[in-house]
Amino acid sequence: MADAALTQDVFDILHAATHYQQVKKGANEGKSRPLPLHHPVILAGDTDPLAIILTIPALCEEQNVPYVFVQSKAELGRACGVARPIIAACINSDQWSDLNDQIRLVKDKVERLAI
Repeated sequence: MADAALTQDVFDILHAATHYQQVKKGANEGKSRPLPLHHPVILAGDTDPLAIILTIPALCEEQNVPYVFVQSKAELGRACGVARPIIAACINSDQWSDLNDQIRLVKDKVERLAI
């Protein structure tokens, strides 16, 4: 689970990436395509039932993609620019994006959680 500082960093980058149309929202949208190359996957810790998203961490670990849980699906939805709760989100890769450095910093912080 992300602490308050990491949660804020994750939400900030999600909010910015939403404006660049680089965010995939929801568990179904993420499962239908391959995971983005090594960009963090964000999951809501208050998903009920939790079984809905339990396959996602296994997929992430299998493909060496970092993932992190945040406290609230409502806050995750707001960070993604929608009014509804979101249980999973990921940032798409775009080599020309102005956000690449920021995404890399958040990815590094998420990866440090696993150590």
